[in-house]
Amino acid sequence: MDPLIAPLAFLLVIALGSAVGSFLNVVAYRLPEGLSLVHPPSRCPHCGHPLGPKENVPVVGWLWLRGKCRWCQVSISPRYPVVEAVTGLLFALTCWRFGWQWQILGYWTLISFLIALTLIDWDTMTLPNSLTKPGLVLGLLFHLLLGWQSGNWIIPLVEAIASAVLGLWLFDLIRMGGSLLLGREGMGDGDPKLAAMVGAWLGWPSLLLTTFIACLFGSIYGGLKLLLGTLQRRQGFPFGPFLAIGALVSLFWGEKLIASYLNFVTPQF
Repeated sequence: MDPLIAPLAFLLVIALGSAVGSFLNVVAYRLPEGLSLVHPPSRCPHCGHPLGPKENVPVVGWLWLRGKCRWCQVSISPRYPVVEAVTGLLFALTCWRFGWQWQILGYWTLISFLIALTLIDWDTMTLPNSLTKPGLVLGLLFHLLLGWQSGNWIIPLVEAIASAVLGLWLFDLIRMGGSLLLGREGMGDGDPKLAAMVGAWLGWPSLLLTTFIACLFGSIYGGLKLLLGTLQRRQGFPFGPFLAIGALVSLFWGEKLIASYLNFVTPQF
């Protein structure tokens, strides 16, 4: 891409991603409540007053309002602009990492699902089927398109299906093992479905890397919470966000990490 055009293109991508992030905030708030995602239009969660055009601009609108509703003056959570900004930056990182090709549309879709599921799981400790199932199907379709482009659509699709099944079975085994050790449910039934979705999108090697990263960060988070006394033993916490973090790391750097690991463990003669 022309060096003069590239900065403008990245700014446009960040703006697009921020707008998507604004919609993901709506999804995270309304979907668990069973509310429509399109009606009524965005409004203050406290007084219900509809937001004007300036107030609806991602990130900038929150800054313009100084983090408060223009009408009731109640503080608006900074989570909204943070989600918008992070989504925009992840969209731009996708273009930087994979180049300007049609596949980035698929990766943007995966990122959007991961962010929405992270927010919902963090708030409600649930991973709704209405997101995990479409996310899985879209992952399979993505690999079908990749295979069709290469002239052999069967192998990528079969690999994606097998990876999704592996994710489902692997986390079901973890659930059963946790139940036997703890005497109660050690993991929600949504986590295996999210793992299946990740497998469908990224393949089984990246699924295993995602699982390792998620368990590592989840263990660190749980351990710190226990030390600080903000989490009780046998008290659950959402695992979906850590799966999402693992999936994002695997998406952007998975191939390099897996190659480095294999090079480390493979004997050199």
